[in-house]
Amino acid sequence: MAPDTSTAGTKSASDRECVFAARDVTKVYHMGEVDVHALRGVTMDLFAGEFVVLLGPSGSGKSTLLNILGGLDAPTTGSVHYRDSELTDFDAAALTRYRRRHVGFVFQFYNLIPSLTARENVQLITEIADNPLDPAEALALVDLENRMDHFPSQLSGGEQQRVAIARAVAKRPDVLLCDEPTGALDVHTGVLVLDAIQKINEELGSTTAVITHNAVIADMADRVISVSDGRIHDVRSNATKRTASELAW
Repeated sequence: MAPDTSTAGTKSASDRECVFAARDVTKVYHMGEVDVHALRGVTMDLFAGEFVVLLGPSGSGKSTLLNILGGLDAPTTGSVHYRDSELTDFDAAALTRYRRRHVGFVFQFYNLIPSLTARENVQLITEIADNPLDPAEALALVDLENRMDHFPSQLSGGEQQRVAIARAVAKRPDVLLCDEPTGALDVHTGVLVLDAIQKINEELGSTTAVITHNAVIADMADRVISVSDGRIHDVRSNATKRTASELAW
């Protein structure tokens, strides 16, 4: 597949800074005598400040692709550039620095430390970041300023996920990577979480990629990249984006 040049919003591709350039990326997992092909020659670009949804069924390769972009995994073949750096050339120490300085992760499960308050969970990240937000400011971005001193057990699932988002963005990441962030939530709570992610994208300008199997969420995106059987099958732009509160599923 050729590099994507479809428009996002009103800007042309030539107007946008390329943040990620993946070229002919494959990923093969060796499971005993069986080879599992998670990615089969993926080529794609992600641009500065855009909101992208990677859409596809379970097992399509979405999470593998996101993990490679985030420096949690490495491709079997192919190359991935983050701005002017080739991630596929990085050793383990360089990948750790890359993740620490540039990438925020949000997963389906919140991974909060139960013995710490919401503020303290976020503060763990701010203590190792170069130019962090204040934990209170990060929690205010996800509308949890009144719940900062509560422990995870005192928070709903949606509130815990929003704490996880605040923790991810407290380092002011260039990139926010979200893996099924609403997968464990009901519809109402999922909308609140998506609203927080959309707000972060707009206010901090972080390039945001959300992977999901829920086609409705695609209406929020600047671009929708459809993934199936380890390949990109379609890339489209939304002429008009919906807010999280306008979604219904």
